[in-house]
Amino acid sequence: MSNSSSTTQFLLLAFADTRELQLLHFWLFLGIYLAALLGNGLIITAIACDHRLHTPMYFFLLNLSLLDLGSISTNVPKSMANSIWDTRAISYAGCAAQVFIFMFLMSAEYYLLIAMAYDRYVAICKPLHYGTLLGSRACVHMAAAAWSIGFLTAVLHTANTFSLPLCQGNDVEQFFCEVPQILRLSCSDSYLREFGLIVFSVSVGFVFFIFIVVSYVQIFRAVLRIPSQKGWHKAFSTCLPHMAVVSLFLSTVMFAHLKPPSISSPSLDLMVAVLYSVVPPAVNPLIYSMRNQELKKALWKLMQWVLFHWQ
Repeated sequence: MSNSSSTTQFLLLAFADTRELQLLHFWLFLGIYLAALLGNGLIITAIACDHRLHTPMYFFLLNLSLLDLGSISTNVPKSMANSIWDTRAISYAGCAAQVFIFMFLMSAEYYLLIAMAYDRYVAICKPLHYGTLLGSRACVHMAAAAWSIGFLTAVLHTANTFSLPLCQGNDVEQFFCEVPQILRLSCSDSYLREFGLIVFSVSVGFVFFIFIVVSYVQIFRAVLRIPSQKGWHKAFSTCLPHMAVVSLFLSTVMFAHLKPPSISSPSLDLMVAVLYSVVPPAVNPLIYSMRNQELKKALWKLMQWVLFHWQ
């Protein structure tokens, strides 16, 4: 038995026991990580370099790609390193840093997704007021608010979680340090304080999700009044991917943090964690670029420029 003062490291969940499966996990995560780096890097570069994409929608998308790059770089490389070196250890400070950075980036990403939903609502439902409501200063303020709320949320949860006494060992039943898994190691009823804070944070997130749903109901009603099929396609191509990203993100986070212990298991926890921490940063670039003609043109122009200068 140990407490927080004597805990110097935690043991993360291993994906496999055999060397062959450990290497398979390493190569699988490496492929996903490189895909995320490439996809988000291309989007950031294309938006930064193409002046035609210097609009609110793409400004928020650039911020989203930055957050995705940071979040997947927080957890995946450490998991890959543990597999290749056949270890499970992470230092106490490293675990706290991982919790703080990941929660900071994930919270900021969610509030940025809300800003992106508002952008689409104004663009489609109030197009004549778009320049007024979403000028460059307003966009910067909204993005800064998302980053700031994420930072404050991370400070609050990390400080609260790592101030708890730990006496249930140091095995974290997850491939990265996650608040619900750290709470399981607590030997004090004070963990209920952090659990209550989680419930409050998720409830606030759900309220904002209702705001997003209402916004999209208004968007779809407006779109259906557009006589042009081209207008339908352009509106749905930017709205439906965003709705899918938000739904996947919030549903998996809520399940991971609020599910009852009776249905918890290492394999289920692992699958849910992968769905909200690894999958979105890797597939978001594909989701947002697959049906976006302007972004595809900018990416193709960027690749042509790179190929031309390499020749």
